[in-house]
Amino acid sequence: MPEEPTIKVSFELTKRDIKYFRKRLKQSRENRTNDSDAEVIQGAADLVEEAGGAHSPEFVRTRIEVLKQLIEMVRDEQWRLEGRDRARVLDALAYFADPDDLIPDRIPGIGYIDDAIMVELVARELKHEIKSYEDFCTFRNQPKSRRPDDDKIETKRQSLQRRMRRRRRSDLERMRTKSSKSTSLRLW
Repeated sequence: MPEEPTIKVSFELTKRDIKYFRKRLKQSRENRTNDSDAEVIQGAADLVEEAGGAHSPEFVRTRIEVLKQLIEMVRDEQWRLEGRDRARVLDALAYFADPDDLIPDRIPGIGYIDDAIMVELVARELKHEIKSYEDFCTFRNQPKSRRPDDDKIETKRQSLQRRMRRRRRSDLERMRTKSSKSTSLRLW
């Protein structure tokens, strides 16, 4: 049986589109004020599970893997993401905890498209958090013969979280110095 052809779909988000997604993200954060962190995390985890079992398109599944990583990041007791760093990730997860988001998840075939778009935007915004966490996991999960002890893991965590904040500040400074015609993305 011949393989089905693939179709590439691409689109550009204008500044107005990004403003719209920013507004939706902000609404999600505001709507979660009565939800505990655990409820937000569980809501996003439910989306990951549902999207994985819904025969979602490949582009949705690959972005859902990033969402899974964000959930792991806030659940990881050794990574201990705290304060504003934790709030940034939880604010992003709040969007995914709402099954009646921009396109309700229950709509077959397209229900997770808005989630995939938002994951892409959030991943760009949280790139330093994601990279630092990936580096932490790589360090921590070395082969048994080279595995670091708890003190070294803690030292590495502190170092990577400082790097994460420094890079984020550097990005903010660069954005401030760019002209007003900049196409930089900031969700919050």
